[in-house]
Amino acid sequence: MMLSSVLQAIGLFVATNIDDIIVISLFFARGAGQRGTTVKITAGQYLGFAGILAVAVLIALGAGAFLPVSAIPYFGLVPLLLGLRAAWSAWRGRDDDDDDDDNAGAGSGSRIGVLGVAGVTFANGGDNIGVYVPVFVSISGQAMIAYCVVFLILVGALVFVARFVATRRRVAEILARWESVLLPLVLIGLGVVILVSGGAFGL
Repeated sequence: MMLSSVLQAIGLFVATNIDDIIVISLFFARGAGQRGTTVKITAGQYLGFAGILAVAVLIALGAGAFLPVSAIPYFGLVPLLLGLRAAWSAWRGRDDDDDDDDNAGAGSGSRIGVLGVAGVTFANGGDNIGVYVPVFVSISGQAMIAYCVVFLILVGALVFVARFVATRRRVAEILARWESVLLPLVLIGLGVVILVSGGAFGL
């Protein structure tokens, strides 16, 4: 019974989080050369995913009053705003480079922060919550705990895979060249998809 829950949890995690690899890889590309990048990204992933699990468990336990399901699509505003901010920082950095400083774009606007990563992870978890809630509702409390433990273990594996992808020389060169464009596009696209698919603002 427990083995079955573990295997199902692994399958569910992979299905709902495989798309996060590119987002995390872009974070690694952006944080290249910065001290503590891996620790910050890992901490942000765990913080954001813990939030996803907490919301899913609360809703599954009948605590929907704390966070109406209808509010979940609006989490898409977080990556959308972060993407717009990243786009503005990249544009401003390019202007500074054109003036005189080749390193101007590597300022505070491009630094990786735990809360920023956590915010994107949590916002990207709107679909996860929508999938996890009905599963959690249909299983026992013991099985729900097993799911959560497996999910949290796999978060570390997800970061490891994303770091591996981002640190391959050819991949790293592409990401380093295009991350200032790709990261805003991915975040903005992610935000729009979450908002539209969830019917936020009557979309």
